[in-house]
Amino acid sequence: MSSQTISLKTKFSYGLGALGKDFACAPIYIFLMYYFTDVAGISAAFVGTIFLAARIIDAITDPMMGMVVDNTRSRFGKFRPWIVIGTLINAAVLIGLFSTHLFEGTALYVYAAIAYILWGLTYTIMDIPYWSMIPALSSSRPEREKLVVWPRLFASLAWFITGTYGLYIVTTLGDGNEGRGFQITAMIIAVLFIVSAFITAKNVKEHVKTSIPTTTKFTFKDVLHIINCNDQLKTLIATVLAFQIANMLVGGFAIYYFTYALGNKELFPAYMMVAGIAEVAGVFLFPRLANLIPRKLLWIIACSMPILSCVILLGMNVFSPGNLLLIGLSGAAIKFGVGIANALQTVMLSDVVDYGEFKTGRRSESIIFSIQTMLVKFAGAFGGFIVGVGLSLIGYQANQTQTADTLLGIQWLMIGLPAVLMLISAIVYKRFYRLHDGFNRDDFSSSPPAVTEQKSLSTNA
Repeated sequence: MSSQTISLKTKFSYGLGALGKDFACAPIYIFLMYYFTDVAGISAAFVGTIFLAARIIDAITDPMMGMVVDNTRSRFGKFRPWIVIGTLINAAVLIGLFSTHLFEGTALYVYAAIAYILWGLTYTIMDIPYWSMIPALSSSRPEREKLVVWPRLFASLAWFITGTYGLYIVTTLGDGNEGRGFQITAMIIAVLFIVSAFITAKNVKEHVKTSIPTTTKFTFKDVLHIINCNDQLKTLIATVLAFQIANMLVGGFAIYYFTYALGNKELFPAYMMVAGIAEVAGVFLFPRLANLIPRKLLWIIACSMPILSCVILLGMNVFSPGNLLLIGLSGAAIKFGVGIANALQTVMLSDVVDYGEFKTGRRSESIIFSIQTMLVKFAGAFGGFIVGVGLSLIGYQANQTQTADTLLGIQWLMIGLPAVLMLISAIVYKRFYRLHDGFNRDDFSSSPPAVTEQKSLSTNA
């Protein structure tokens, strides 16, 4: 088998790793705001603030973890040891995070802040090396596109199950006590998370090495230089951040939107079920779409689908409130676009790794892929911050009947703001991104030679 070809066993094992880790993170992005406000009894504004504060810390620690991984030398490679270590620590923190409801008063607020910050820090240890492996498994872009479908499919499956059945599982396991239900669910997820990580570590091994051998280790100055000199990485950051904040806003407001604006909490799992199926379809069809549609149009399509979703919800609010068909179509539209975007952004990051090696003379998978982890968490944090502050500004009161102005505010934050952010993402991508068909050295022959950048990095080191 060619070193460029990735075996079915490797693809499946890599996908299982995503299943476990996304089972561990989906409840954070779907339910943590609700858990903090309606179960633990923490104010929405405080929750939004700690979400944002944690991401400010991540802005420093995520690239540093990327540097640590890229500097790792072991007989197990530089990725797998950290996947196992990070999973074990993060699984324990996950259980602790969903034990917040056991505290009261000042201790409740202090514990919630510390637990959430620790969750973000420890998830980084595992997530960065996990995604960083992709460019090291094959240098073939078609093989990468085939590979990325597996983790994205398994990840989408985890989000589908969590979104559709999460509240039911929590209620059942807690026997009506949501706090206890969330805690038991977290324990079960932690076990699955650990098992999946060990399967990935055992069966997935890196093959592609840096084309410019070097024993010089990365320093923090190198990290800043690598990010600063890679214009396509900066474009990708802006593009993905706007898209994912919009996606997180919809996910964060959905439970409030269906519970209060539409007055039927049972619509939430129905929406998430259809949305989850559509996201799986988007990921599954991604390789075929990538072959049929010019790459430069795929991200535009991915952004257009969520905008269509917002238009459908707006029409439903005006003409047929609570219409199940329109709710399903709306969920399908946004998540089909998200499925395409999630698969595409991972391939785009792999291309940015190759481009960055050309620009700097050094290969830095983990440093660049640390940006993906940081973007997901930043999107979740900014989304959570907007949800928390937004709910406070519009006068939301947990477990109470909401005023007309509050209901209108929830609808705007669920529909209008995400559409604007998706439009911004499409505009930035269309105007500034250039690696539509992957990195081709001939296309950038006028760029500064890598040896010049290499000298700069060596000087820093």
